[in-house]
Amino acid sequence: MSCAGHRFGRGAGDTLAPVSLFKAVSTVSLLTLASRITGLVRDLLMAATFGATALTDAFNVAFRIPNLFRRLFGEGAFSQAFVPALAHSKETDGDAATHRLIDSVATVLAWALLLTCTVGVAAAPVLVWALASGLKQSPHGFDAAILMTRWMFPYIGFMSMVALSAGILNTWKRFAVPAATPVLLNLSMIAAAWLGAPWFRSMGIEPIYAMAGGVMLGGVLQLAVQVPVLRRLGLLPSIGLSWARLRQAWADPGVRKVTGMMAPALLGVGVAQISLMINTQIASWLGPGNVTWLDYAGRLMEFPTAMLGVALGVVLMPQLASARATGDAQRYSAMLDWGLRLVVLLAVPCSVALLVFNVPLVATLFHYGAFKDSDVQQVALALAAYGAGLVGLVAVKILAPGFYANQDMRTPVRIAIVVLVITQLLNIALVPWLRHAGLALSISLGALINAVWLLVGLMRRGSYKPLPGWGLLILQVIGATALLAVFLMWGAASFSWTGLGMHRLQRAGLMAAMLAGSGVIYFVALWAAGVKLRHFVAR
Repeated sequence: MSCAGHRFGRGAGDTLAPVSLFKAVSTVSLLTLASRITGLVRDLLMAATFGATALTDAFNVAFRIPNLFRRLFGEGAFSQAFVPALAHSKETDGDAATHRLIDSVATVLAWALLLTCTVGVAAAPVLVWALASGLKQSPHGFDAAILMTRWMFPYIGFMSMVALSAGILNTWKRFAVPAATPVLLNLSMIAAAWLGAPWFRSMGIEPIYAMAGGVMLGGVLQLAVQVPVLRRLGLLPSIGLSWARLRQAWADPGVRKVTGMMAPALLGVGVAQISLMINTQIASWLGPGNVTWLDYAGRLMEFPTAMLGVALGVVLMPQLASARATGDAQRYSAMLDWGLRLVVLLAVPCSVALLVFNVPLVATLFHYGAFKDSDVQQVALALAAYGAGLVGLVAVKILAPGFYANQDMRTPVRIAIVVLVITQLLNIALVPWLRHAGLALSISLGALINAVWLLVGLMRRGSYKPLPGWGLLILQVIGATALLAVFLMWGAASFSWTGLGMHRLQRAGLMAAMLAGSGVIYFVALWAAGVKLRHFVAR
């Protein structure tokens, strides 16, 4: 096989068969699980080492700033525009045009990132003030946030190039490496908390600064592991470093198409990030620890969101775009239906678990060292609030790609803008009553509105036509989830989860038994209700 054929040839296996589609989602989910487990270990070490203080708030704010820009220009708007355009080019334009598109997009992105990182480092004080001016209540915390923002801002560059690489690999159905790379960030931050922080302390340097070094190391490693895979597949982009190459790349019609699609996508992702910025700003004024409590709850909420929603979105996006490019409306609708059924099957019980079993989860994962009983209760409140909207948060990850794959960026953006307004109105009503948990609940309710709106939009335009059997499936899931809820409420009330802080292994073992029992109860109840789980594999 020639290099070009190996790189761009389609062949019989190019369209994922139903079973391999499930296999791809399972692979991404399992690797995401590994990422989330190492992420929880990272958070546990940070909670035990640093607790919830003004300095941990400073780190979380500083880390959130490059992540905000990464989601704007990397994994967010860029991926939403680049992957459908790349999949369409792969299906219709031929090998040479597709490779030129990759090279041109990589060149323009690299130059844009260089400019962004330079400006970001210089503008760190303004960015920290804009995101969390409440940190000024602790001048040391505010100054620490500025310094760590400057250290970590180049992380945007590495992660945006990782997003480019992941978009290429996912389009060529190489899902494993992009899904596994976040583990490297977590391992780097674990090493920073475990080894770097004590060393910094012994040198008379504030230990929290070690975490900024861990973030930068993680960004370098994530990009480094993707380069050999791209080279082996013949897909490594050629980045132009001269002004002439940049002008040539910018003139590429494919680049203009991607940037044209990015404009509304950027607005859509920007709306979500504006909501996050406003919430962080509000939390920073609620007192020390509030940003950290909300952040830990958000990370636990992202566990099921990433394992299910992100995994399905990553796998379905290029397949939906491919189905649209070839005019296969039936396959497009069937893939959406399959993904939404998995959301209902798996996100509903997770939502109930976050609502009724939040204290045991938080205590088992974070209640160590400097993390106090009161911190457990505060994180658990926010986690329950996130649980109320988990189904919406996951469903949006499936429904929005349904529009992006059709190269329709504007409809999700219009919906997101309205949802932003609704979310902030909810903040006005809920934050005085529930404080930081009100911020989480506003996001949850907004996500439910967003998901319903997207679903109705896809159905009205005829893009998604639900297959028969939805009513029965919902009744079956509700029945199984009710049994699960009774079991979890019993487990939450029967043991003193914070009181077991001195018996960590016993508490961890008890949590493992509860989770295993929950899985058995739920899936046996589904089986007894007549759900054919193998149909989800075969669909």
